[in-house]
Amino acid sequence: HVQLVESGGGSVQPGGSLGLSCAASGEWLHLYYMGWFRQAAGKEREAVAALSLRGTTLYAESAKGRFTISQDRDRYILYLQMDDLKSEDTAMYYCAADRRQGAWFGLRQDAYSVWGQGTQVTVS
Repeated sequence: HVQLVESGGGSVQPGGSLGLSCAASGEWLHLYYMGWFRQAAGKEREAVAALSLRGTTLYAESAKGRFTISQDRDRYILYLQMDDLKSEDTAMYYCAADRRQGAWFGLRQDAYSVWGQGTQVTVS
């Protein structure tokens, strides 16, 4: 059973930066691709960024140029570096993972089977 635990959320003023981490534990972690998603109050959950097993990245348009997804493959930690934060970035941020074989589904939420509990990011 794979478990994900996010950390690094907090409050920051517009233009500031935050770095989020997602620690993964369990079996077959080297076979899991991962992504970051977020859900703002009153909004549906949306994709932020995703990382394939081969290192390919995808970003939501709102995150492109400001956010960077990366992974420490030795420690199985997923990161999301967020720069130039805006008020509209305020949301609960979740990391997610999946190991289905075949195509990488990137930002497609229903392709991810394992989810963390989230960490709150507030920009104001």
